[in-house]
Amino acid sequence: MRAASELGLRTVAIYSQEDRFSLHRTKADEAYLVGAGRAPVEAYLDIAGILAVARDARVDAIHPGYGFLSENPEFARATREAGLTFIGPEAETMRLLGNKIAARELAAAAGVPVMPATPALPADLAECRALARGLGYPVMLKASWGGGGRGTRVVTDDEQLSELVPLARREARAAFGNDEVYLEKLIERARHVEVQILGDHHGTL
Repeated sequence: MRAASELGLRTVAIYSQEDRFSLHRTKADEAYLVGAGRAPVEAYLDIAGILAVARDARVDAIHPGYGFLSENPEFARATREAGLTFIGPEAETMRLLGNKIAARELAAAAGVPVMPATPALPADLAECRALARGLGYPVMLKASWGGGGRGTRVVTDDEQLSELVPLARREARAAFGNDEVYLEKLIERARHVEVQILGDHHGTL
């Protein structure tokens, strides 16, 4: 919002009832309640409500921030179908890369080495335990969608897996609106290396 203000761009914020006193509401030129009557996280997952605010406030672009719907391809698609600019990747790019399982499959198809992992975990915990033993403990339990560590747990044995899978599913659903999780072989004492690539619709990288 500060950058937009410096560029002379009008900003419109949304907030849940619980965030009505948050700083971002006062920094925006306008601010509107979204998801009335819903829990705080659910309010920010309300695609129809967010687009209704955007329409009523006559905005021309939506910046999704991070978390919540920022990596949701349906939100990107719905935003563009509403005639608005979505400041972020195309919906199809999100489908391929926003979902960790699909992203792994794409990387493997391109010849990029990936850690051993399971498909999306089934509902049956006995099947989940069998898949985990096939990978070999310790494993990392991960939410398929979203980021920020939500739904992520280190699992060292069958008992822990049975306890943590339902918890991870609930956390993933609350944060991202999808409870799909999977297992990946844990790399202990790993080093995180990340490269950011920024591009626009003119093909500039």
